[in-house]
Order: sequence, then C-alpha cells, then structure tokens
Amino acid sequence: MNQQKNDFLPMTKQEMKKRGWDQLDIIFISGDAYVDHPSFGPAILGRLLEAKGYRVGIIAQPDWTKLDDFIRLGQPKLFFAVSAGNLDSMLSNYTPNKRKRKTDAYSPNGQAGKRPDRATIVYTNRLREAFPGVPIIIGGIEASLRRFAHYDFWSQKVRRSLLLDSRAHLLVYGMGEKQIIEIAEKLSAGKSIEELTKIRGTVYKTKTLENITNFVQVPSLEEVIAEKEKYASAFAIEHQQQDPLRGKTIAQKHADQYIVQNPPALPLTEEEMDFVYDLPYLRDIHPSYTEVPAIEEVKFSITSHRGCFGGCSFCAITHHQGRIIQKRSKESIIREAKILTKMPDFKGIIHDLGGPTANFRRPACKKQKEKGACAQKECLYPEACPNLEVNHSEYFDLLRTIRSLPNVRKVFVRSGVRYDYLLLDKHADKYLEELCEHHVSGQLKVAPEHVSARVTAAMKKSGRKVFDQFRKKYEAANQKLGKKQYLVPYFMASHPGCGLKEAVELAEYIRDLRYNPEQVQDFTPTPGSLSTCIYYTGINPFTKEKVYVPKSEEERQMQRALMQFRQPANYNLVQKALQKVGRTDLIGQGPKALIKSPKNSHPTSLRKVKKKK
Repeated sequence: MNQQKNDFLPMTKQEMKKRGWDQLDIIFISGDAYVDHPSFGPAILGRLLEAKGYRVGIIAQPDWTKLDDFIRLGQPKLFFAVSAGNLDSMLSNYTPNKRKRKTDAYSPNGQAGKRPDRATIVYTNRLREAFPGVPIIIGGIEASLRRFAHYDFWSQKVRRSLLLDSRAHLLVYGMGEKQIIEIAEKLSAGKSIEELTKIRGTVYKTKTLENITNFVQVPSLEEVIAEKEKYASAFAIEHQQQDPLRGKTIAQKHADQYIVQNPPALPLTEEEMDFVYDLPYLRDIHPSYTEVPAIEEVKFSITSHRGCFGGCSFCAITHHQGRIIQKRSKESIIREAKILTKMPDFKGIIHDLGGPTANFRRPACKKQKEKGACAQKECLYPEACPNLEVNHSEYFDLLRTIRSLPNVRKVFVRSGVRYDYLLLDKHADKYLEELCEHHVSGQLKVAPEHVSARVTAAMKKSGRKVFDQFRKKYEAANQKLGKKQYLVPYFMASHPGCGLKEAVELAEYIRDLRYNPEQVQDFTPTPGSLSTCIYYTGINPFTKEKVYVPKSEEERQMQRALMQFRQPANYNLVQKALQKVGRTDLIGQGPKALIKSPKNSHPTSLRKVKKKK
C-alpha cells in the first residue's frame, strides 16, 4: 500500500493523489463529520478495509441539495457504504418533544443542520442519481434498527424497512466488520451485488422465498400496519431471533416482495477485537475542521468490550451489538492506553474504560458461549439467573493496571455501572470501595430510571430496593474513604407503564433523596427497542398484557415537571398533576409537600368564605 504514516483516509481528490490513487474501491458517505477514532463507524470500517488492502475514502456530511459532494471522489470500484452517523438522523435533528435541535455534537463547531432528516434515504437517492447501477450498502445505527417494518415516532406511523425506502442493494445490521469485509471480498472476486444473499448480519430483498431454508416469517408490513397485535407479534419474533448462535433467518413481506434478514454476524473473537482496535487510528478530527464536539468525551476513552446482557426495554443494544459480550485482551487495552499517554494534549486522565455497560466484561454464563443467549429468559430480570456468573476480578485488575501506567493520573469509569450486577458479587463492598477511591470523578452516574415497581417492570430494571441498597453502600464507602462524592441517578419520565400516580411516587422519592435533577430524561420511542413496541401498541409483546402508555403532551409535561417540582416555572403543572391523582396532601407547608399552597387557598381566606356563607 502507498499509505503514508499517520494519513487520514482521503476526503478529497488531492488527498487521493498524495497516495497515488486515481480510483477508490469503497467510498463511505457519513452523516457525521470525519473523526478518525474507534468510536466512529466509518473510521473503524475504513481502517479495517484499508488494512485488508482496499482503497477507501470518506465523504462526510455531503450537501444533499446538489450532487457536487457526492461525485467529488469519483465512482468507487466496488461500492458505496452509507451511514446516517453515530445516531439515527431523526434523533440527531430533533428533541424528544420534536423540536429542532440547536446543536449537533457530531458536526463541525457543533453546528446543527449539517445532515438531512432520514439521512440514509436522502444520501442513497442522491447516489443513485449520480451513479446509476453502482452497489450501495447501507449500515450504521439508523439502518440497523430500521431493518424491519417499524414504528416511527416522528411521523407517528409504521414505516417499511429502510432497505426498501432507501432503495439500497444491501443493508448491514450490527457492528459490521465481518459483513463489510465479506462483501468487499465477494465483489472483488466478481460476484454481483444481487448474488450476496447468504452473508450473516445483512438484509436483502427478494421476490420469492423458494430458496430459503430454516427461516421464520413474521407478519407482513400490511398486517403490522393494520393490527397492533400483529406488530407486537412480529417484534417478539424478531427480538427472540437476534442471537448469532441460535437465531434463524427472518422474512417479512412488503407488498409484492420480501425483506430477508440473515442471522446475526458471529461475535468477534478476542483476537479479532484486538485487531480492530489496534488499527492506526489518529484519534483526532480531520484537519479540515477546527472543532467537532463529539470527540471530547471519547478522545481519551477506551472501549474494552461490546454487547450487553442487561436487557433494558428502552435500549436497542440487543438488536445492534447483541447480548453476548465481546471483549478485547488486556494487552490490547494497555497498548491503547500507552498510545493515549503519548498524545500531546493528554493530561493524565483516561475519561472512561468500559463499553455499553462498564462492568460487563465477560459473558453472562458458559451456556451463552455455546448456545447463545436464552430466547425466553433475561440474565438480570426479574431477578438474577441462577446460571449468571458474577466476577469483577478481571475488570478491576485491568483498571489497576491502566491506572499504574506512567503518566496516567486517573482512570474514570463513566460508561455506566450496573449496580445490581455489582451487588451480586461476593466481593461487592471491596470493589465498590476501590471504585470510589480511584475511579469516580466526584460524581458517579447510575441509571435506576424509576422507583415505581410498575414502571421498573416495564423497563426490565431492578427496583427501588436494589437501588437503595447500592446507594447506602456507596455512601458508606465514601464515608470510610473520607471522600465527598455524590451519586447522580438518572430517572426517566413518560416511559410506558408510567402514569401520573407513578410519576408522583418518583417525585416523592426525589424529595426524600434531597435530589434536584438539573436535566430530565424524557422517554423517546426510538426504532428497535421493546419500549417503543409497547409505546406504539400498548401491548407487552411477550406476555400480551396491556400496558398504560402516557402519550398526551400535557401528561408528558406534567411527568417532567414532577421530577423538577422545585422549579417555580413548574408549579402550575405540578399542582394540576397532584389534583388529578388526588394527592393534594402534597400541596402545603409541611416537610412532605412537593409545592406550597397557592396564595388564594390560604386557611385564613377559607375561614372568611365560610363566615360569609
């Protein structure tokens, strides 16, 4: 290869010429700015393809109103790879209240408006216009979680598979390394894009199911639009088959054709994970930018593993990374840590060492390695599975090693600790004390999400009792260490299962905790999650039970206000919510009151009214 040391992947013809290239094999189109860091999909896949000998370029955030940006690198020899970015473009562009966002962390200078709504569709249609017949592969989180017929919160309707809406040739779901290499190899060998129908971790379209074996068919697009029960049934099947070891091929009819999902890609081995993360990333923004805010949180962070067996209803990790943990070796992580210490702007602090859940550093059990994750059972909900193997020794050994490296002052854990899993460890007190002493930056953020049993059941989260147990142990550990460190719990408003009664219960808990949340997390129904299925259908797809869903804007506002009842601006909403659920006992002057009595209902005024009558 002609790659010069420490080159970014080319973004212009001039950068191609520096490498002596007149044509690229693969061109990535991304809704994000180009950041050469292993937290960004195009960087990982681009570097991986480059290591395999392919010529790769990137067109980041093209101007979709004209063709100029789409044709600036010419026509690729093999294919275009299109992604909306690290987030679904609708989530990037809009708040949970469907207001346009004013900033975008994945754009230069945080500028909003650099990517279109439904970016995957817009980009692929522009490419078809510019390069008719050139293979187009779509992937990333937007494509991955919209691969079946899905409810779309922003249009409030069920949309068909993104593969059909985008008119791409192939959809890659999941993390994509194995898929994109296999696609490149087969196209290089002379196969046509239409022949690539057996690649794990991909979705293709077909007119017939005649040549497909060992598959399951879910209700069609038309059926899931017509009946919410059918939508729930389709989701349940799709969810249960998202396992690389036991999952079957899934077919869903859309009008006169089918979209067919092959089983998920096999998990990366430790050696494969090491190879991916040992690639020569520059860990910086492309020099054409002055600032891209998204890099600040990850530039000095290390990904130690992928996957999550936590099973939270509102999280789509199960449909994207899967439940089986894929980890890097200790040696690979140490190599990356040493690279970070030599960077000119490194200040001695590694901001995070973890994954989707920091302390899930090993598979849940031996059975998972051999047969995959259970279809009908969760590892931690409603209580820990008897087969769950709880052991934090390797993770804390890793933390000790990294924090002892020369020039490393601190290693923080910010990617989320599952405290319920930590408490199951027989050495929980020791590990919690070590976490507080060395790896907390004044605040530890955890996510109980709610305290009402009805809501935590819908979320598949451990309940209030477990959080209280952890909170007390956390406070005791810090008291023993002589540290003033705070626990910052994330709570969520308006999740399925949460009515005003449950929202008041949470408000009372926040009151007793003497906690004043600065920000409120509103449930947003994003494609691919169990919670979104429940939000749309009002049905738990696995039990078929009906679930209350707060949908009116007024109730969502009241639930948010109850979480921040101390703010004067929320007074009227809190008062109205308390009156609606018959909890006027929480309006008054006492220590249990959420808000004070309104001036016009002062006891003295009431006595005067009675005398007049």
